[in-house]
Amino acid sequence: MKKIVFFDIDGTLLDHDKNLPDSTKEAIGKLKENGTFVAIATGRAPFMFESLRSELEIDSFVSFNGQYVVFENEPIYRNPLKSSEIEKLYLHAQSNGHPLVFMNEKTMKSSVHHHAFIEKSMSSLKFPHPEEDREFYSGRELYQSLLFCEEKDEEKYISSSIYPDFGFIRWHPYSVDVLPAGGSKAEGIKQMIKRLGFDLKDVYAFGDGLNDIEMLNAVGNGVAMGNAEEVVKKAADHVTSGVDDEGIWKGLKELQLI
Repeated sequence: MKKIVFFDIDGTLLDHDKNLPDSTKEAIGKLKENGTFVAIATGRAPFMFESLRSELEIDSFVSFNGQYVVFENEPIYRNPLKSSEIEKLYLHAQSNGHPLVFMNEKTMKSSVHHHAFIEKSMSSLKFPHPEEDREFYSGRELYQSLLFCEEKDEEKYISSSIYPDFGFIRWHPYSVDVLPAGGSKAEGIKQMIKRLGFDLKDVYAFGDGLNDIEMLNAVGNGVAMGNAEEVVKKAADHVTSGVDDEGIWKGLKELQLI
């Protein structure tokens, strides 16, 4: 029976220094040799993991936490942010001194020339501060935005009564993902497996972050990395070792996928 495995990127495929462990690359190669379908499921934008897709020879992915899904290099599902609400959020955040980064599938632009929160958050992903284009949201489909504020300030935004069309997921002490309400990696995966005709029992997913919880719950076999937070491990069917301890290789071995 055909199987498919989805992999998160940061803290799952890539270690804490954003490097791809040799054991992980070898494990992905063996998976594919065994006829298992391999895909990525990430909060990142497609342009942020082009080199990784190339290195692993993977051309199917769920990006933007499920808002932009590609099967064999062909987009099969798009769920953009509501443009009128993005403008409302931009003006609201601007009044509070909180910058935004606007993202589509090809690039990202900042609402300000420079901000320390953007610099620190993006550098944790090894990306530079984006160029300023405060009107980038106008007339374009955006699949995600990043709001830069500390946790103590996020209550100004995350109430469903203020932005019922948005969901907010914190990924950094200074940054929050802004997504369409109800959007998730789980929803993106459902779109992919519907296209492929897989049974849920043959669907596996590896992850470590809070944005992976729904995904691990949704698939037939959810695997948390050893470096995941406890709440993520509790959502998983299996827990493997950490990303720095051959977690992907060992997890796939334990599941008898390689």
